[in-house]
Amino acid sequence: MEYVRSRAAPALDGLVTGYSGYRLTGPPGTHQGLPSDRLILVVPLTGTLDIVGRDGTRAFPATLGGLHDRPVVISHDGLQHGVQIDLTWRAARTLFGLPAGELAGAVLDPADVLGPRAAELAERLHTAPTWPDRFQVLDAALAALVRDRPAAPPPEVGRAWRRLAETGGNLTVADLAGELGWSRRHLTERFRRELGVPPKTAARLIRFARACRLLRRPGARPADVAARCGYFDQAHLAREFRALGGTTATRWLAEFPSVQARGAAPA
Repeated sequence: MEYVRSRAAPALDGLVTGYSGYRLTGPPGTHQGLPSDRLILVVPLTGTLDIVGRDGTRAFPATLGGLHDRPVVISHDGLQHGVQIDLTWRAARTLFGLPAGELAGAVLDPADVLGPRAAELAERLHTAPTWPDRFQVLDAALAALVRDRPAAPPPEVGRAWRRLAETGGNLTVADLAGELGWSRRHLTERFRRELGVPPKTAARLIRFARACRLLRRPGARPADVAARCGYFDQAHLAREFRALGGTTATRWLAEFPSVQARGAAPA
């Protein structure tokens, strides 16, 4: 079992929050891809990513997912091997030329937005011999995608996201709208247009993602994480895990025990 984390190159600050390389073996089954406050790009190094949906299972050569409040269910044959790139919502415009709202709730083939460059990236990752080599490939490939003058999101939306992040998702929509001088309705419309989710959902995702990162740390206690992240109690966090992730924190952590042993990127 391997799990390796790495930061992206400084040139990608504000766009890429980190890389994960993984190779996990076990019995065949399904894996719950939890909702996050990031956009997620995954490139498998063995086989395909088989996403279970309402219409059956679809095999992807790679996946790009926007913000969503439901888990992505992945079917596997016992081997999960690939790299994951965590992207900020701003990266959608800078790297892909579209607002994050156009990716919300969806799982796409990266070729839908990158064209042939998606296959080129996958090929380079497949031929790179080590995890550091693969992370260097990602640095170079993503830096090459950065657009000189991407269309800027509305500055108020950026400010709103920053305030939600600063408070760990524990700022009410009413208070946020008051800080911006907008009505709640106007804030929700502008936010949804840019990110694809309303501010209340964004706050929920920010808080949940922070809880997940803290739970991965060695010696983390769910009750302490719940209190630190603003949940009423451990039972509240457990209900949120089921509502957003379709699983329990214990089951989720058991899928990636090496993550807890090695720690994770700072929350």
